[in-house]
Amino acid sequence: MASFTLTPDTAEKVKLKFLRKYRDLAQEDLPFKPGQEEQLVEKLMALVKRDRRYVEFTIQKALADPDGNRL
Repeated sequence: MASFTLTPDTAEKVKLKFLRKYRDLAQEDLPFKPGQEEQLVEKLMALVKRDRRYVEFTIQKALADPDGNRL
């Protein structure tokens, strides 16, 4: 189970940060509906070829400063 909760607004900000960090991803690669955080983590794990710990850490880092410019 994912260790975070996303709203539609924060999900968009997290997506933008991942799209900037991983330039080969496309917006269509990251579908999200509220309550589907686990599916998003699994999809990101496959797309960026990283483990769950890294993906969740990166998402939590993005959530800590959603309006910031840091990745």
